[in-house]
Amino acid sequence: MARVKFLCDADRCIECNACVTACKNEHEVPWGINRRRVVTINDGKPGERSVSMACMHCTDAPCAAVCPVSCFYTTADGVVLHSKDLCIGCGYCFYACPFGAPQYPKVGNFGSRGKMDKCTYCAGGPEADSTPAEYAKYGANRLAEGKLPICAEMCSTKTLLAGDGAIIAEIYKERVMKRGYGSGAWGWTTAYHEGIAV
Repeated sequence: MARVKFLCDADRCIECNACVTACKNEHEVPWGINRRRVVTINDGKPGERSVSMACMHCTDAPCAAVCPVSCFYTTADGVVLHSKDLCIGCGYCFYACPFGAPQYPKVGNFGSRGKMDKCTYCAGGPEADSTPAEYAKYGANRLAEGKLPICAEMCSTKTLLAGDGAIIAEIYKERVMKRGYGSGAWGWTTAYHEGIAV
């Protein structure tokens, strides 16, 4: 089965926040939680870039590694999900995730913030697909309906791509080659260090 991934092409993002709004509306995410957010780097300066961030559904997810109750699990598609029934709200996943994906649903003293919430790649949760119980805890299960995550579908500039990781990589590679700067792509030197030539 294909491993699904997100990719945000920083050269295309116009910081419209349609992905953030679509996610909140589709899943009726509580006030104060953003399963997806747009981060702007070098705001107002030359080289400004915006990146749409959410759970990246890591191959070796650090959130799953630190969870003391093993509430995180990976689906056959490679989507990292968690069980709110098992979650104790300790927050270890919040500190382990480099993308800030797991979030508390409430602000308050420790122990009163509730169970963690995160991007589900529009794949629901451990309950039966497309049931009211699944929707109440995790939001819509678009993957069960054969659809892509709503954030990627609503992206007007096709900055945010979602789907089979191999296909996403090919699309991005083609974009970079057409732009004509190969290893000069934004973030390339950070990911692959200075000396890599393509």
